[in-house]
Amino acid sequence: MEFQLFSYLTMVIDVLLNPVYVLSIFSATFMGLIFGALPGLTATMGIALLLPVTFTLPKVQALGMMIGVYVGGIAGGAISAILLNIPGTPSAVVTTLDGYPMAKKGQASQALGWAATASFFGGFISWVILVSVAPQLAKFALRFGPPEYAALALFGLTIIASITAESMLKGIISGLIGLWLAIIGIDPMIGNLRFTFGSINLMGGIGIMPALIGFFAIPQILLSLTQKKVEMFNIKEKGKTLKIIPSLTSVWNNKINLIRSSIIGTFVGMIPAAGGNIGSFLAYDQAKRFSKKSEQFGKGSIEGIIASEAANNGVTGGALIPLLSLGIPGDSPTAVLLGALMIHGLQPGPQFFTKTPELAVGLFTLALLANIFMMLIQYYGIGIFVQILKIPLHFLAPLLVVLSVIGSYAMRNSFFDIWVTLILGLFGYLLVRGKFPMAPIVLGLVLGPMLESQIRRSLIISGGDWSIFFTRTISVILILLSILVIFASLKITNREKEKTK
Repeated sequence: MEFQLFSYLTMVIDVLLNPVYVLSIFSATFMGLIFGALPGLTATMGIALLLPVTFTLPKVQALGMMIGVYVGGIAGGAISAILLNIPGTPSAVVTTLDGYPMAKKGQASQALGWAATASFFGGFISWVILVSVAPQLAKFALRFGPPEYAALALFGLTIIASITAESMLKGIISGLIGLWLAIIGIDPMIGNLRFTFGSINLMGGIGIMPALIGFFAIPQILLSLTQKKVEMFNIKEKGKTLKIIPSLTSVWNNKINLIRSSIIGTFVGMIPAAGGNIGSFLAYDQAKRFSKKSEQFGKGSIEGIIASEAANNGVTGGALIPLLSLGIPGDSPTAVLLGALMIHGLQPGPQFFTKTPELAVGLFTLALLANIFMMLIQYYGIGIFVQILKIPLHFLAPLLVVLSVIGSYAMRNSFFDIWVTLILGLFGYLLVRGKFPMAPIVLGLVLGPMLESQIRRSLIISGGDWSIFFTRTISVILILLSILVIFASLKITNREKEKTK
C-alpha cells in the first residue's frame, strides 16, 4: 500500500514538474473561459474544436487540455451573466438572477470574485469526490431508471415556484411557455410531428442555445436601445476599493452554502443527461430555503451567486465520474470527451483505473490544476472585465448582436437558428416588458423533454400503471421533495405578502 501511494505521488510530481503540461493546461483553461464568457460559444464547442489539435499529443496532455476547456467553459459563463445579464452558458442562467443586480449596484468586482471562488470550491469538492469514491458513486447513478429521471425532472420544475416568489403566476406561465417550446418537433416515442407547421427545420425542435440567446441577449439589447435614458452602472472606482478576492472570514461564513451547493452539483453531474442547468437551479433553491436573508435573493445576493457557481462547477467533476468509471457521459461536454478517449485508444470503464493508473492519476492532477488556473485567471482578469461596465450598453449593442447571430448559427451551423433567436428575442422582449421572468422558460425548455419522455417510458414499462412512480424509493423521495418545495414556496410567498400589507 505504501509503495502504491509513493508511486502515485511520483506520477503527480512528474506531471506538475512538466512545464509543457502546465502551460498547455493554462492555455486550455483560458480558452475555455473565453468560450464560456461569449454567448453561444460553449464548453462543448471548445472541446470539439480542440480535439483535432490533440491527435499528436501525449494522452495525458491531450485529455487534460480538454478537461481544462471544460472547467474554464463552465466557469466562464458567469462573466457575461454578471456584467451583461446574458448567460454565457446555459448553466449560468441562475447566476444572472443575483449577479446582474450586484453589477448594477456597483458590486461587479465582488460578484465576479465570489463567482470565481465558488467555481473553484465546486470544482475542488467534486474533484475530491471524483478521486475518492468515483466507482461507488457511479454504481449508485446506475440505479436511476425512467421513473427516477421523471421524478428528478418534476423536482427541477417545482423550483419555478421558488425563484419566482414575487409573481408565482407569471413564473408558472413562463414555465408553461418553456414546456410548450420543448414539445415542438418529432414525438420522441411514436414519431409524430408536433407544432412544426410544415417546416423541416422545426422537426429537430427548438435548440437550447438559440433559445437561450433569444430570451436573454436580444431582450437586453432591445431594452438598451429603447430606453430614453442611457443606463450607466454605478461603478466609478469601486473595483479598486472592493476586495476582489473574498476574505477567509467571509468564505468561512459561507462554508455550508459552498459545500452543500458543490455536493448538489456533483451528485447531479454524475447522473447522465442531468447537467449543470439542473444542478445550479437545485442548489439555488436550497440556498434560498436555508438562508437567513432569503428576501435578498434575486436582488443581488452573494449567497445566490455562490450556490449557482459552486453547483455548476461541481457538475464538472461529477460528470467525469460515470464517464471514467462506466464509459457513460454525464453531459454534452463529457460526451465529446468520451469520443476523445476512444480516438486516443482508451476505453473508459471499471478497468480504466487498474489498467492505466498513470493516466488516471495524470488526469486527476491536471483536472485540479485546471480548477486552480480557472480561479487565478478570473481573479487577475476581473479588473479588465469590469471595464466593460463603463461602456454604455447601447454602444455594445452592435457587437452583442453579431455575437448573438454567430452563437446561434455556430451550434448547429443552421441559418434557421438565427431566425429562431430573433423571433424568440422579440417575444422575450415583450415578456420582459410585461415583467415575466426568463429563467422558468429556459428551465421548462431544458427539463420538458426529459419529463415527457421518461414519464412515457415509465408507463410503457409498467403497462400504464402510474403506481410505478410510488413504488421505487428514489422516485418517491423526489416526488415528496417536489410537494414540499411547492408548499414551502407558497408559505413564503404568503408570509411576504402579509409583511407588505
